[in-house]
Amino acid sequence: MDKQEREQLKHDVFVEEVSHSIDYAATHKKQLSIYGGVALAVLALAGGWWWWSDKQAGLRQDALQDALQNQQAAVGPGSSPFIRSFATQELKDAAIISSFNSLISKFPSSDEAWMGHYYIGITYADQNKFAEAEKEWQLVADKGSKEYAALARFGLAQLYAKQGKVQQAETHLRYLADNPSSLFSKENAQIELAKLLAPTKPDEAKKILEPLRQLSTRNAVSRWAITAFGETKPGPNGK
Repeated sequence: MDKQEREQLKHDVFVEEVSHSIDYAATHKKQLSIYGGVALAVLALAGGWWWWSDKQAGLRQDALQDALQNQQAAVGPGSSPFIRSFATQELKDAAIISSFNSLISKFPSSDEAWMGHYYIGITYADQNKFAEAEKEWQLVADKGSKEYAALARFGLAQLYAKQGKVQQAETHLRYLADNPSSLFSKENAQIELAKLLAPTKPDEAKKILEPLRQLSTRNAVSRWAITAFGETKPGPNGK
C-alpha cells in the first residue's frame, strides 16, 4: 500500500471524530422506596457510577492520544521535545502496535479499541502483511460502530484491490455506497467503485460517475468525479 493510499486511510476527519467520541452510559430503573436513607444511598451510588464513567472516558482518551502520538511520530535521527520520533520505521511500527494493543486490552469493545484495530491494520498493510491487516479490519467491519466499520470496509476494499481481488473489493464498495456514514459518504464510495471498475467495466464506471460529474452541488465531489471520469476514458487504441 503506497503512501497516498495510506494517507487516505488516515482520513483526518476520522481522527477528529474519534478524538471527540461520545461515551454512552447505561441507565437503570430503580425501585422506588419510601425510606429516605435508601433514596440517598441510590443517589450516592449513581454519583459514584458517573464519576467512574467519566474517569474511564478520560483514561481511554489518554491511552488513545498516546497511541496516536506513536502513529504520527517522525522517523529518523534527532529528537524534539515537541515531536515524538523513532530511530527506525521498525521501532515505530512496534510501538504503534504495542500501544494500540495495550489500549484494546484495557478497554475492549470501546470506540477507542476499534480505532486501535483500525490503525494496527494500517501498520500491517504498510508492512505488506495483508493477512494480518485483513484480520484487524474485518473485526472492525463486523463488530465496530457504523462510522468505524465504514472506514474498515474501505481499508479492506483497498487491500483487496491491491491484491487483484476485484470482486471482494467491489462488494465492500457497493455496501458503502448503499450504507453511507458521516465519515465515508455515498459519493466517496461511488467514486472509488468507478475507479475500481474502470479497467474492466468502463461503461458502468462512467454510468456511476456521470450524475456526480453533472449534478453534484458539492464542488469537491464534482472535482473528484471529473478526475475519475477522465481516468475511465479509453486510451489511443480504444482500450
